[in-house]
Amino acid sequence: MASLMSLVALSIDALLPALSPIGTSIHVTDNQDLQLLITMIFLGLGVGQLISGPISDSVGRKPLIYVGFIVFVLASILCVYSESLEWMIVGRIFQGVGLSAPRTLSIAMVRDTFSGNYMAKIMSFVVVIFILVPVVAPSIGKLLLDQYGWQAIFYSQLFFGAFVILWLAKRQPETLKEEYKTPLRLQLFTNGLREFFKQRQAWVFTLVSGLITGAFMVYLSASQQIFENQYQLKEEFPFIFAGLAISVGLATFLNGTLVMKYGMYRLVRFFAILFIAVSGAYIALFYQTPNPSIYVLVTFFVLQFFAIGFLFGNLRSLAMQPIGHIAGVGAAYNGFISTIMAVPIATFIGGFVKETSLPLFIGFFCCGILALGLILYGKTNDTNKN
Repeated sequence: MASLMSLVALSIDALLPALSPIGTSIHVTDNQDLQLLITMIFLGLGVGQLISGPISDSVGRKPLIYVGFIVFVLASILCVYSESLEWMIVGRIFQGVGLSAPRTLSIAMVRDTFSGNYMAKIMSFVVVIFILVPVVAPSIGKLLLDQYGWQAIFYSQLFFGAFVILWLAKRQPETLKEEYKTPLRLQLFTNGLREFFKQRQAWVFTLVSGLITGAFMVYLSASQQIFENQYQLKEEFPFIFAGLAISVGLATFLNGTLVMKYGMYRLVRFFAILFIAVSGAYIALFYQTPNPSIYVLVTFFVLQFFAIGFLFGNLRSLAMQPIGHIAGVGAAYNGFISTIMAVPIATFIGGFVKETSLPLFIGFFCCGILALGLILYGKTNDTNKN
């Protein structure tokens, strides 16, 4: 499951050091346009989940993952041979559509097998491996870029994906039991949507996930511009990115233990408050001033992403907890709504990240305030027990 999700992270993070060379190849110089190569894959991820998730409740999880990988392969080839920004964006969107199957259905497969705080524990260890990919992905991307050109980054993703798919085929049994399969018809989508929104815990924590994902996506799309252009750290960028990813991974690893003691809801509430406090402190200290030293910026990022590490897995688990009986379609709506929220959030905030990193922290703060309000509203008897 972790390897399936890691393919998504590899497709995003390995490309970060190559944005400028890709821009040169397709005749694009505006950094705001190049950010679309990161955010648009999320658009495909969001839309694709609406297809793969519900259909998997009818035919099973594994067949849809195979189909998704085929779409990913074709889209990757399109990206390699693109000669314009428009075609590259189309390729990235369809990469996201293809990857939506392994990303969504890996979560559904965990929910098929586990529930409650133990599900959150399993998700934490899945996510911690998933998070380790961004630690090495930019360095791998930089190495491939320097040795073979940016096209090699896409080919490496295909090789890794093929290995994971073969591993899945050989070692992972189908998790959707025959008695839970539903007929493939339009009502599968509409009934699932009604059931999803009947569960307040499901849709509230999905919205919270969208806000936090949107805030983090701003960093993903703007990090290359901040470190390479604002701080002139082009060579050091992959290592800084890796160090920050470790803070997320450490938090996710610790969450696997702490969630069994304190429960999902209490951890989410506490770290949402920390998320707000860190960004608020940065705004208070550096409002209308030049960027601080790189050491100060990285320190704030470490604290911010440590909080995010506790939020990611728990928010998804809280949203999925009451909808285990529709895990496929539930994971689809959860992923679609949170991603479709995140893309415009990231695009809007990212448009302000030009001269300083301050707009990034203002975006963190606003998303955090809205998320905390929803977390308090979403408190239910179920979350109290957890």
